[in-house]
Amino acid sequence: MDSVRYVLAVLMLISVPPALLFWLIVHPFIHIWRRLGPTRTYTVLAVLYVVCMVGLYQLRRPLLAVEFGTDYRLIGLGALILAASLVLAWQRKKQLTARILVGVPELSPQGHPQKLLTEGIYAHIRHPRYLEGMVGMLAYALIINYLAVYVLYIVSLCAIFLIVNLEEKELRERFGGQYEDYCRRVPRFLPRWSKNQKKQDLEVA
Repeated sequence: MDSVRYVLAVLMLISVPPALLFWLIVHPFIHIWRRLGPTRTYTVLAVLYVVCMVGLYQLRRPLLAVEFGTDYRLIGLGALILAASLVLAWQRKKQLTARILVGVPELSPQGHPQKLLTEGIYAHIRHPRYLEGMVGMLAYALIINYLAVYVLYIVSLCAIFLIVNLEEKELRERFGGQYEDYCRRVPRFLPRWSKNQKKQDLEVA
């Protein structure tokens, strides 16, 4: 189990930071990337992604020097949390296609027009993929039980909140008042379960 935890720790260490960096680079400079077009944008970002992954892999030993051992209680808790993340993923995939997931409509809104997602799980929370990511990373952090992964999780939470703000700014520019109204009705991460909210959902449907 120790070797499995180590492999998972390495995979998380080299994959999560580049993925977050991708959106931190795309959202603030979206107008520049749009001028470049999707093909050139993805080429540039893919090179940066690989360089980042290789650099982190080279630093894996010092970064993963502190670990807390195999704790089957944490593994059990992590498995339960991971199951919740998979449920969110299943619900999210009904609405969010792979093309949307990698940001094609953002990079080419005219060539790939997209309607605002407001159905399914998006009728209850605005950012299910980020909630899925936060829940899933927590699950893996508990299972892996390395100091660096716990630190990475905390840093990732901060990065996700920044990415969400940048993404919502872009969505407001793209959808205008429609998105403003959607934000008033639907919370970011935690669904409302009040009777008034259920009534609003029925009225919208």
